[in-house]
Amino acid sequence: MEPSITEKKYPATAADIFAAFLRLGLTAFGGPAMVAYIRTMTVKDKKWVKEDSFKKGIALCQTIPGATAMQAAAYAGLRAGGPWGAVAAYTAFGLPAFILMVTLSAMYTKTHDLPGVIALFSGLQVIVVALVAGAAIGFGRRYITAKQDILLVAGASIFLALGGSPIIAILASGILGLILYKSLIREDTTRQPAAEIPKTTWKTLRPAFFIALTAIVCLGLLFFIRRDLFSLSILMMKIDFFAFGGGYASVPLLFHEIVEVHHWMSNQALMDGIALGQVTPGPIVITATFAGYLLAKIPGALVGTISIFTPSLFLLLLVVPYFDRMQHNPSLQRALRGVLVSFVGLLLAVTIRFGFAAHWTPLSALIAVCALIALLKKVNILWVVLIGAVVSALLL
Repeated sequence: MEPSITEKKYPATAADIFAAFLRLGLTAFGGPAMVAYIRTMTVKDKKWVKEDSFKKGIALCQTIPGATAMQAAAYAGLRAGGPWGAVAAYTAFGLPAFILMVTLSAMYTKTHDLPGVIALFSGLQVIVVALVAGAAIGFGRRYITAKQDILLVAGASIFLALGGSPIIAILASGILGLILYKSLIREDTTRQPAAEIPKTTWKTLRPAFFIALTAIVCLGLLFFIRRDLFSLSILMMKIDFFAFGGGYASVPLLFHEIVEVHHWMSNQALMDGIALGQVTPGPIVITATFAGYLLAKIPGALVGTISIFTPSLFLLLLVVPYFDRMQHNPSLQRALRGVLVSFVGLLLAVTIRFGFAAHWTPLSALIAVCALIALLKKVNILWVVLIGAVVSALLL
């Protein structure tokens, strides 16, 4: 059994971990594809994490909400340097994307109404449609394997299309999953004996509760100092808490909350933010930086970014010691499958809504089709976006 994260000695300092993940974060293009690079650095090159431990960590990262690559960085940092190592890895890995996104957001606010920029983003918007469609197809290939799945996909898609909250769809799908998948997911007889599962102690819970307490204090200060930033923070935290299955799962939540509920930006502006997020290193949820900047400049960017990543880190630190119990709990697995399947429908509905919002011409349609084919062929997202941007700027 692996030692407690609060009791073992670690092979690296927080400073070492920060420096290593900052270098990696500068080239962290490709979202979940970066997991392989994190493994190479921490398992093979620096030998901070054991192979078996890293594999279990990735299984955990795919179970709890949040951007998979960011979670993998935090997990590797946790095993390499304890709770402070997790914070160091998490911060350093996302810092380059944050800085670049703030820069691009500032440029966007000053230039987005220029003719050349309008043409550029007209092309990028149809590429975003392809990105979200590709994500829906990817989720579908991975999670739709039984007839029960079709019911949840259709229900979630129709519910969101009619203006329903994706959070309600996610929760309802989780509850329905308990019923629909009872015959598919049964008790796992290979699970770890209860005697070998770490018991809940204050030492194991302390790092997670320290983050939770800090977040509560900061929210309290924002409530009295900047009510708009308080609302932004609550919204981003809520999105991250329900973004199961990776960064793309946040897109339906961002769309519903930012565009439909709060009306902070238009469909097109959100699509522009998603496109900009794809030319920065880091996960798609860095779109929160863009949204925060458009709402309240640098303070908004900071609050939006910290808030979209804090719940994931809290959950990671909270769950790591008890993952075996979670991993083999049949009820939890049924509910989680229902939640993950629902994202196929949610992403499908957002693809349709984005499709109606985009400006279509024969050329832009061709760009979107080519982008989707490239994504399905596993071409790096960065190249798809950059080539699409160049073609759009020159021809649209």
